[in-house]
Amino acid sequence: MFQDFTVLARPEQGPARLAKLRAAMSDAGLQGYLVPRADAHQGEYVAPRDDRLAWLTGFTGSAGFCVVLAAEAGVFVDGRYRTQVREQVADCFTPVDWPEVKPGPWLAGHLGKGSVGFDPWLYTVGQIEELEAALADHDIALVPGENLIDRIWEDQPGPPMARASVQPLVHAGESHDEKRSRLAADLCRAGHAAAVITLPDSLAWLLNIRGADIPRNPLAHGFAVLMADGSVDLFMAAAKLEGLKDHLGEAVRRHDPQDFLPWLARLAGPVRLHRDSAPVAVRQALDAAGVPVVFGAEPCALPKARKNGSEIQGMAEAHLRDGAAVAQFLAWFDDHADTGISEIDIVTKLEECRRAGNALLDISFDTIAGTGPHGAIMHYRVTEESNRALKDGDLLVLDSGGQYRDGTTDITRTLPVGHVGDDEKRAFTRVLQGMIAVSRLRWPRGLAGAHIEAVGRVPLWMAGQDFDHGLGHGVGAYLCVHEGPQRLSRVSDVPLEPGMILSNEPGYYRPGAFGIRIENLIVVEEAAPLPGGDDHRAMLRFRTLTYAPIDRRLILADMLDAGERSWINDYHATCRRLIGPRLDNPARLWLDRATAPL
Repeated sequence: MFQDFTVLARPEQGPARLAKLRAAMSDAGLQGYLVPRADAHQGEYVAPRDDRLAWLTGFTGSAGFCVVLAAEAGVFVDGRYRTQVREQVADCFTPVDWPEVKPGPWLAGHLGKGSVGFDPWLYTVGQIEELEAALADHDIALVPGENLIDRIWEDQPGPPMARASVQPLVHAGESHDEKRSRLAADLCRAGHAAAVITLPDSLAWLLNIRGADIPRNPLAHGFAVLMADGSVDLFMAAAKLEGLKDHLGEAVRRHDPQDFLPWLARLAGPVRLHRDSAPVAVRQALDAAGVPVVFGAEPCALPKARKNGSEIQGMAEAHLRDGAAVAQFLAWFDDHADTGISEIDIVTKLEECRRAGNALLDISFDTIAGTGPHGAIMHYRVTEESNRALKDGDLLVLDSGGQYRDGTTDITRTLPVGHVGDDEKRAFTRVLQGMIAVSRLRWPRGLAGAHIEAVGRVPLWMAGQDFDHGLGHGVGAYLCVHEGPQRLSRVSDVPLEPGMILSNEPGYYRPGAFGIRIENLIVVEEAAPLPGGDDHRAMLRFRTLTYAPIDRRLILADMLDAGERSWINDYHATCRRLIGPRLDNPARLWLDRATAPL
């Protein structure tokens, strides 16, 4: 099993750890201290060594931070985690709704004056600039310095040292020589001598390598500087790159990670930093050496998001393979849902189905299998202590994915257990209508996620309902299951472009009762002109990559219009055509029944 069910953090450990941190703050002359989720590479996912927020607070979500003062400790989380955080943290921590409440005003209201420490490796230039601006009229100073969590964390794990591997050209679609040259040309046009790269997925994409330093994500920790001549100085432990010398070639020069900051002082500049991913420590090192700094786009972010033909082909194949595994599971589920199986049984069986093809390299995140009230916890992770048996009338939210050499998958299905009420079915049908609306959408080129994400919410809005997460996130090609900068979110201003892959996942959650989410992955592509349309107006559309049945027993067909009914019937016919031949005979017979027209 890739997934385990151990309890990762316990609320009862929080008070003693918080007391130790406050003692360390007092020793350092600090009245406050910032504890982020991030690591030095500023990716969303962190290695066990860097999971400082969970160690201190017990909160295990993938986003959030803690602001610790002498008398209060606020744990800031967004809408995805507001149910979860209240279950995971002790009373000595105060959950804070973020971003509605921002850390600057919160600090100003709770501290008044004093010094607040932070680790300059764990905060970006943009984050600290925003916080300093919010505190400009207050007698509160932000002080970069030693990581106080590392000082008090006695059994902190060591840094990850997994070996990296080559991502074959057949899946990457472009050599790293070509990528480096293409990006270096952009630096030359901008007049920049170099660009600092700290994001692990950017590093993996640029050099066509994959790693295993972070659970569920094929990434290797390191730093890099892309030079305007197309060469790269790579700061990564030699043990990780064993056997990759020929792949990297002479234009990629390896250095030890501890030499990164001193080496930056040798640059002539101007050096490009990305304000929202470069750690403050990097800016400090360049400023101290007098190296000119310019802020600009992270060089790999958009090129990585625009998948090439080989990457899209690989992602499509990975999704058909994965969809067949999900269908095998769903056939099993229908035979066992009323036999007293539990959430752990669900996770275990689904992983078994994915493993059966011998192509699964890892799961792409810990499977979310939440039944009944657990389904309302958006990023629920079942443990040996929380494990719940399925009961008649439950809804099961099953959100999962796989990592394959040719692609990364992410799919959510909501399944009924026994007799489900009409209220749940109405909400499910509205969520389905939102997903269908996005799947069918056409829009003028140049629009961003913020301009179109409301389309997936309208059916819920019209019933006075909504959900507190984005409609969709970007997804990497055998990389991170959450990838930026593309998003279907009301805060995303990045225009959608052909080749970008995103999730389409509206949901609905009733705390303490049930949850609903339906998710497919979709790829942006050019839309063919329509009769009577504007010839001069370029349009885009989504093409669906994910194929696995959507449970018809939860659909109230009378709520669907003719176009929606046609979409779901066509989608299910495509499921039969594309994944049916990949199933064993019993599962294929089940698929025929499960995808019968409405």
